Amino acid sequence: MSDTKVYLLDGGSLVIDGFHVFWNRGPAGEVRFPTYAVLVEHADGRYLFDTGYDFAHVQRVLPFEKPIQTPDQTIPGALAKIGLRPSDINYVINSHYHFDHCGGNKHCTTACTICHAKELEAAGKPQPFEHLGYSDLTFSPDLAKAKQNPPPPDPAMDIYTPKFETVTGDQEIAKGLWLFETPGHTAGHYSMMVELKGRRPMLFTADACYSQKNMDMMCISSFHLDPAESVRSLHKLKDLAKQHDAELFYSHDMESWQTYIKAPGFYS
Repeated sequence: MSDTKVYLLDGGSLVIDGFHVFWNRGPAGEVRFPTYAVLVEHADGRYLFDTGYDFAHVQRVLPFEKPIQTPDQTIPGALAKIGLRPSDINYVINSHYHFDHCGGNKHCTTACTICHAKELEAAGKPQPFEHLGYSDLTFSPDLAKAKQNPPPPDPAMDIYTPKFETVTGDQEIAKGLWLFETPGHTAGHYSMMVELKGRRPMLFTADACYSQKNMDMMCISSFHLDPAESVRSLHKLKDLAKQHDAELFYSHDMESWQTYIKAPGFYS
């Protein structure tokens, strides 16, 4: 793993209304969007940025988002495409703890989990309007029990006690692997940039910016904690891309997703 490689792991798709994708702009109507995880093979280990959603959880709690996910689009299935198992992951980095970004954490039982300190706190004490976003707490069984919201019985989870490493501020957590604070969507949201030998840096917006159209219009999604901070984070991402000559990779943009190289292909 001397040269860094980046794999995009297809996690299936969900549906929300256009007025949620483009806050107060729309147009209305169902918008199907992708979810995916980012695997970074680095000299210091394997880093997994976000883990998508858990199909059973969405079917039980948010069925109106009409999940489509095959076994190959789960974390174990997607990793198997490149000859890996969840136990091969050294670090899970969560941009934030909304259900569609942490649903596969539970499979990576030996990984250290990295997140913003404010985000871990927010997941335990969300605002009332955030309760569906933070509805999947399987990434932290202790947190689920503390909220008296235990996940469905699963013997495998009895041995899952994740180790958390919380960080704040903009951080280079490994050589060429950067986390940038982009709050607003949630209290402790992170975007990630990966520097590669053979191409421009890849800047993953996560939910600080759903799509190219959101960026072009400077229009945030309706799911946010602080709309003013959300807009500032859009500008920060745009400035970071210019400063580092980085290519932006959006979290929930089906049109852009069609152009991305998916695993087992990779960027390097």
